[in-house]
Amino acid sequence: MASLSLCLAGCATWQAPGDFDDAGLRARAVTASRQDVRISAAVLSAEDSRRMFGADVDQLGVQSVWVEVQNQTPERLWLLRSGTDPDYFSPLEVAWSLHSLLAGEANARIDDHFDRLGFQNPILPGETRAGVLFVNPERRTRLLNLDLLQPKRLIPFSLFLPVPDSAGDPRSEPVPFSYSDAESINFKDLSAIRASLERLPCCASDSRGTGSGDPLNAVFVGDLSDIAAALVRRSYRRDTQPGDDFQKVFGRGPDAVLRKVAQAGASSTWIRLWLAPIRFEGRHVFVGQIGRPVGGRFVAPGAADAVLHADVDEARNLLIQDLMYSGGLDKLGFASGVGAVASTQPQVTFSGARFYTDGLRAILFFAIRPLSLSDVELLDWARPLDVQGPAERDQSR
Repeated sequence: MASLSLCLAGCATWQAPGDFDDAGLRARAVTASRQDVRISAAVLSAEDSRRMFGADVDQLGVQSVWVEVQNQTPERLWLLRSGTDPDYFSPLEVAWSLHSLLAGEANARIDDHFDRLGFQNPILPGETRAGVLFVNPERRTRLLNLDLLQPKRLIPFSLFLPVPDSAGDPRSEPVPFSYSDAESINFKDLSAIRASLERLPCCASDSRGTGSGDPLNAVFVGDLSDIAAALVRRSYRRDTQPGDDFQKVFGRGPDAVLRKVAQAGASSTWIRLWLAPIRFEGRHVFVGQIGRPVGGRFVAPGAADAVLHADVDEARNLLIQDLMYSGGLDKLGFASGVGAVASTQPQVTFSGARFYTDGLRAILFFAIRPLSLSDVELLDWARPLDVQGPAERDQSR
């Protein structure tokens, strides 16, 4: 009933807006160039939305992003919308939310208006084309992935865009916490970074720095844009729940929390990340917790009492397999640091959750997409239990 009321209210007052001046968008747009392609992008404000669409699209749970592509290559380009958001909204889908009952002609005008403003493919050689993408909302800062396809190559971009009208959690910034050069060590050798990562704490702690929390079973290494792009392409979104802040590493709560959206909005996997005082070849290093709730995707969305599933290695390994398909994973290795915990004697966290593990943390190195499964380099480090034989498993336990 609420949705129907919104449709009726929206359409009763909808008027086709006049010509929209995009000068304001261009003035605050973020721009990048690569391989003879130049892109500019900006997130629309509520006022921009009203003047462009005749309605505040943000109220529908949709974020509008203006994109301009200049194609100076000799071949046409196609913008792949699913690379920007696997759950993107089509222009006609958004237009339908403004339809009214028994108003076929008026609804057709709304459809035509939104369809004309949506970004249109292809972008011909020498052409400059602008249009709007409709995506799921982000607060404060939007990571925008743009994948532009030609017959024999993909030209990727990742931009961080300010979000107008947003006063969300400061942790929605790309890097809410940072270290000075004096506080951070930059490693250039794989064996050296491995040794450093093995010395990291095994687990988070509580607010007093005493109780043992969830295990730190993953490390992400790479430029922030490459890490974020890989996660977005696999449908991970920022989603901080009250229980996340209880997990402390380096004396603070997570710098970023992401969850994978599953059926009916349920979250199947969570990723809590902390920026570490370590760099590898100048790139960021994030230490993280990978977990799934007891009940997995059958847990109610946003459930405050979600409990960590005991098999944390399964969550870690499923994440690895997921990110193999992201197009951004460059290297994968496993290192000690968590400590093996037998399933017959699980470790109990300060929140009362229990877990067991082979004791390894996955080290994932990211690079600029596109990479294929065959491009991923498997480092000859430690071996996780799911690739060991039964005898080796028993000995490890």
